[in-house]
Parts: sequence; C-alpha cells; structure tokens
Amino acid sequence: MNSLLFEISSISMPETAPSASKASTLHPLIDTLAELVGAAHVLTHDDPATDLSAWENDWRKRQQGRALAVVRPGCTEEVAAVVRACAAAGVSIVPQGGNTGLVVGSVPDTSGTQVVLSLQRMNAVRHIDSANLTLVAEAGCILHNVQQAAEQAGLLFPLSLAAEGSCTIGGNLACNAGGTQVVRYGNSRELCLGLEVVTAQGEVWHGLSGLRKDNTGYDLRHLFVGSEGTLGIITAASLRLYPQPAAQLTAWAAVPSLEAAVALLGLAHRHLGAGLTGFEVMSQFALGLVHTHCPHLRVPLWQDTPWCVLLENSDLESEEHARTRFEHLLEAAFADNLVSDAVVAESLAQAAQLWHIRESIPLAQAQEGLNIKHDISIPISSIPAFVAHTDALLAQAIPGVRLVNFGHLGDGNLHYNVQAPVGMDATTFLREQEDHVNHLVYAAVSQFKGSISAEHGVGSLKVDHLIQHKSPVALNLMARIKLALDPHNTLNPGRVVRV
Repeated sequence: MNSLLFEISSISMPETAPSASKASTLHPLIDTLAELVGAAHVLTHDDPATDLSAWENDWRKRQQGRALAVVRPGCTEEVAAVVRACAAAGVSIVPQGGNTGLVVGSVPDTSGTQVVLSLQRMNAVRHIDSANLTLVAEAGCILHNVQQAAEQAGLLFPLSLAAEGSCTIGGNLACNAGGTQVVRYGNSRELCLGLEVVTAQGEVWHGLSGLRKDNTGYDLRHLFVGSEGTLGIITAASLRLYPQPAAQLTAWAAVPSLEAAVALLGLAHRHLGAGLTGFEVMSQFALGLVHTHCPHLRVPLWQDTPWCVLLENSDLESEEHARTRFEHLLEAAFADNLVSDAVVAESLAQAAQLWHIRESIPLAQAQEGLNIKHDISIPISSIPAFVAHTDALLAQAIPGVRLVNFGHLGDGNLHYNVQAPVGMDATTFLREQEDHVNHLVYAAVSQFKGSISAEHGVGSLKVDHLIQHKSPVALNLMARIKLALDPHNTLNPGRVVRV
C-alpha cells in the first residue's frame, strides 16, 4: 500500500490545522484544485470567514471532522480531474452528496488531510425519455427534484424517504437507500438502470445506456450501487420511471400485535397484489413521541393499541377500483380480528398528513434525546419473535429502557431504536451502554438470520461490527474488490470494509 496514503488516511489527529511542514506540502494541491474547478469552489480553513461545518459534521452530530478542503466540481470532467490530482498527491477523498447519511460515511476524519468532494453543484436532470421510461439525473440532484421532474413528465419516480428534500440521488445510490415504497418498487438498486462513474484512477465509465437487458459481462452498475463511494464516485444515473397511478389510497389501522400486522401484510398482498406500495408499522411508544413533541399532528388510534400500521394502495385503473379493493381488504381484516380500528384518508391532503406522522418519528425521537439507532432487516415471518426476544433481553439488561420500534414491515426493515430510561442522562446512556446494546441487538439479528444494515449502509459506524456478522468469505471478496478497483485506498478509506 502507498505509504504516504496510509499515513494520510489512517492517523487520527486533534482537530487543529496541519503542521507547517504538512501545510506546505499540501497547499500546492489546493492551488491545483482551484485551477481545476475555480477558486470559489475550493473551500478551506485558511479563510476565517469560511464555515465548513455543513460538510464536516455528520447529520446525527456523531462526528465532527476536519477537511483539508471542500471541493465542489461542476461537471464529470472536473470530478475526474480532481480525483487524478488527489491521487497524484496521495490524498484521500470523501465523496459527499446531501450529507444526510446516518452511519458516518460521508464526512472527513479529524486529521485535516482529506478532501471532501461535494457533488451538490452537479444537480441537473439531463434527460427524460418517456418512451423508455427513464430519467438521467446528476448525482447532486435532490431526490424531491427528481420526483417533480418525473411528475411533470406525467410519470413516477417512486423512491421516497423522509430526507427527500435534502438527500441526493448520488447518495441514495451510494447507500442503496430504501424508503417507504420498497415493497412494490424495490430499493434504489432496482430503480437504477445505468451509471456514470469516476474511478479511483480518474477515468470515467460512461454507463448511462438505460437498457433493461445487457448481458455483456459483469454488471458494474450493481457493484457501485451500495458501495458508499469506496469503489468509485457516481456522477450521474439513469433511473427507472413508472406510469403515474390513477389513484392512491392510504389507510391507518390499529392492530393488536406484530403477529396480526404480519398476517395483515399477507392479506394485503392477496387483495391488492402489485397495488400494495407501502406497509409501515409503528409502535405505541414511537407514536407517543410524535404526540408529545409534534402536538400539531393529530396521531390517530395510537393510545388504545400497541401497534399501528400505515398502508398504501396504488391503482392504475381508477379511484373507485382502488377504494373497492381497499374496502374488501379491510372487511377481511376486521373479520379475521387482525384490525381493531382503521381510518382511510379521504383526500391527498389527509394521506400526506398520515405519512407526515410516520416520517416525524425520527425527529420526535431526536427531540426526546440521544438514542441508539439500528437499521436492521429480518425475515418478515420472524419479526414478531425477534422483537419479543430482543425487547426482553434489553429490558433485563437495562431496567426502564424505552424502545422506539418502527419501520418498513413490508420489506422486513425495522428501525429498532433504543432510548434511555426516564431520568437517565442521554449522553451518559449513549457513552456507557451503546456497545452493550449493539452487541445484544446484533447478536439477536444474527440469531434470526437478519442483516445489521438494511438501508442506511455501513459507513464507519458499522464497519467493525461487519467483521462479526458477515461471512469471512464475503468480507475477503469485498476487500479484494476494493483493492482491485482502488489499490491505494484513495476513496473513502475506512468505510464499508477495512483493507
């Protein structure tokens, strides 16, 4: 491994400016970067008026890094030139989109020696092909803007997340983001037909064909999606579009147990088929936090039931057809005692309000205090047993612990979060209990044959846990791929897999 790169990417230093000798070595790189992208788009700590915190702090405030510079290229050719310059200088790069990630995978370390490469200026929708049902967007394009561009063309881009107003397409693909409609449309990976990628050597792979069938060798697209910027830098993507549904109906149902929620999901599949686009589950405590911290939101049915379910039916035929199928589903659910009460949104505004309640759970939890987050997936049939088992383990280990359990039951993805007991300082709880809680939860995930990361990625927070919970053969293959594509460990070192 290149010795200079190893020094730069591996040594943790206090959050102070580099020494004079280091600064004199690295400033020529900054001058080069300014020539490549324009001085206005290279931000450093040399200017006291420049605040880099938006690029150096992760969204959850778990880590505050320090960058040598933040570089904001405006096109793919500039990205490639920046990568070549950093590689020549032996300086590692941290690619960054909207910086909304939850696993500390898109901010620099504290050494002051890494370049943050922000894709935010590359935010154009380049092309929409309505006949091919594809849209080409640059990596810095905000997800909501992609959704709107598709809608203006009379089409649907179905990826939907709570952070859709600030997260970017490049970040979504880098982490293989999921969201609320995976049950019908799949993760980001399934919504991507092609990529444009800058390699660790500064070459550009032009793979934006938008073809649904291409059997000419390895599918490189799938390799880069989910790699979190460790194998290459996504600069644009060809995205799969769908026809707009004729009607979307949303229902909120109270269910007596997780077992009933799983049975209701099966019933929904039988009654709605491909029309079932979302199926979310929320615990009473999670909804109670929304009731407490977001009093302007009127949370329905939550006080008299341990769980609530939010489900969505998209119909290509008509609203009448959609409503008839929804009514038949709910009638069957009541008859089987799977639902104790339910409300169906009578307008798009009411539906949006129900989804807003669901999406406000993370914000309400943050207002309650620091917490330990888990983004896990479990086989759907095993989720009730997993929750009962793990709840009991945590209650025994930490009396009074509070569990904020919610997520995408339709695809087996739970956000199984752990809140400090009432009266315990949240910072102290996090410091003293996080390792123990993670050990218990991840051991249970493995016992139930699940995954410790469903849609948030690995980043740096889970990279060491991966060693214990992923096949050694798989880890070895991942490390070999990393070294083959990025032999000098230039791209986002220390994330996803250690080499």
